[in-house]
Amino acid sequence: MFSTGQLVFAIIFFVAFIIVMIISYRGDKKLHKKYYKGSLWVLVGFIIFILLLIVMKTYFKP
Repeated sequence: MFSTGQLVFAIIFFVAFIIVMIISYRGDKKLHKKYYKGSLWVLVGFIIFILLLIVMKTYFKP
């Protein structure tokens, strides 16, 4: 399926990507708190909307 070199590259790339994302997020943490203050509620509303669609689909199934 994948060669050993491809698997090693994928693992190293994944670990490096996660490390860069953590460092980047820590650097922007103050800006995120300032500019994206109410974004959690948007996410909650979106999840509730999706769950409501799923419930309606199963409830009104012919």
